[in-house]
Amino acid sequence: MVGLSRADHGVSPPRVEVPRMYNAAHDLIERNLTAGRGGKIAVIDDNGSTTYAGLAERVNRFAGAMRALGLGMESRVMLCLHDSVDFPTAFLGSIKAGLVPVAGNTMLTSADYAYMLADSRARALVVSEALLPVLAPILGDLPLLEHVIISGGNAGASPGRIHLLLSALMERAGTEFAPAPTTCDDACFWLYSSGSTGAPKGTVHLQSHLIQTAELYARPVLGIEEGDVVFSAAKLFFAYGLGNGLTFPMSVGATAVLMAERPTTAAVIKRLLENKPTIFYGVPTLYAALLASPELPARSAVKLRRCVSAGEALPADIGRRWLAHFGVDILDGIGSTEMLHIFLSNRPGDVRYGTTGKPVPGYEVRVVDEKDQPVGPGETGDLQVSGPSSAIMYWNNRTRSLDTFAGRWTRCGDKYLVDNEGYFVYCGRSDDMLKVGGIYVSPIEVESALISHEAVLEAAVVGMEDEEKLVKPKAFVVLRAGHSGSPELARTLQQHVKDRLAPYKYPRWIEFMSDLPKTATGKIQRFKLRGKNFGG
Repeated sequence: MVGLSRADHGVSPPRVEVPRMYNAAHDLIERNLTAGRGGKIAVIDDNGSTTYAGLAERVNRFAGAMRALGLGMESRVMLCLHDSVDFPTAFLGSIKAGLVPVAGNTMLTSADYAYMLADSRARALVVSEALLPVLAPILGDLPLLEHVIISGGNAGASPGRIHLLLSALMERAGTEFAPAPTTCDDACFWLYSSGSTGAPKGTVHLQSHLIQTAELYARPVLGIEEGDVVFSAAKLFFAYGLGNGLTFPMSVGATAVLMAERPTTAAVIKRLLENKPTIFYGVPTLYAALLASPELPARSAVKLRRCVSAGEALPADIGRRWLAHFGVDILDGIGSTEMLHIFLSNRPGDVRYGTTGKPVPGYEVRVVDEKDQPVGPGETGDLQVSGPSSAIMYWNNRTRSLDTFAGRWTRCGDKYLVDNEGYFVYCGRSDDMLKVGGIYVSPIEVESALISHEAVLEAAVVGMEDEEKLVKPKAFVVLRAGHSGSPELARTLQQHVKDRLAPYKYPRWIEFMSDLPKTATGKIQRFKLRGKNFGG
């Protein structure tokens, strides 16, 4: 059994006791069946609802189906799935069988998926039918990929591959499956984290990490309970969304609402009104859009009791306006792919807008200088965190692993200060990475896409605040001889980026310049551009 204990009669931080022999999927499923919640609804998706007993059977069938295909312990299974009951089925089913699911962002390009499939050496791919056209062009060039399994729709063929139907595979599998003999320190799942060069990094998490986040954040800080209905606009393939919509509700027997479509304001409002979630998770960009919507529900039309924001810093004004409308605070926090979920947070009864709150019990958080020495109150430094859910490495990337995972401390890449009352205040990124709608964007990646246009000689991309104080990409562009800047060309370049990258990465503003500020060695000085026409 997993248990929460306190050493020294409550003086030391809480510690989650995870047994040596431990399988995360088996724990999350069996704790609900043992508690008599088999008939309770676990998941509501676009096609209906699934009970805990029904989900347990689906997980067992998926695990058996994967074993029948010849996949053994530690084989990687790439998941490219929209949010539906098939995601927890495949994710937990893989873990129960001792396989390692690799959750993929569903908004990427063919080239992105080709990289991740090759880098992970996935032997199987489980993909939503709607996403198959993006992946089909690259499937014939992956010799290690043996099985392509379709969620929804019909079986078919692509170059060198015969697709299998997930539903058919599961129908042939048995309803019982003994969990693989994994330990708490076995690799459990991967999440891909964006890098400053644009190349994603396979972030390896252990069997014990999911329940650590539930026991240290979801239960004591968020206060999730069995009677809650939760809805996360952040998708399950994100570390943030995975905890919100899968680990946390399953840890206490709550109900999760899953939505396959993009989290537009209309789609989110529809779920708030129809499913009446009591806990809602979003990002600042979405909260701002909801507040600006003429369709924003009245306080009496919803049942919200907890709201959470992460992914990027929450502007204080958005939090105050949300509280004024719904009577519910937004608990702003920070987590990361590397730490799996929130480790620094505001909490009920202790919300300080404009800050990220205080450390979650069980985690140590510090702000240090360039020599890794703690700075004083009010001084800006680099954020580091130590806690039991830290990833162990980036797959096949020793250099970046050493840069990020420094002994028991994980370097977050964020600049922070701690005020005189112990609240942590965000001061920006330590590198040039941007957070757009809670998702990292590499400026180098956007610049490369811009430079591929025949009219562009040079480009530099930085973060700029919009009218809601939220960061979006802005591009400064130097044109080749014979071309002149115009609103029409700016729109053309924006579309050029959208055609080559995930759409959320495109620059919201483009400013044409005669040259870019550079160092003596020719390196672009992005910091000089950040203050130019901020929000322009």
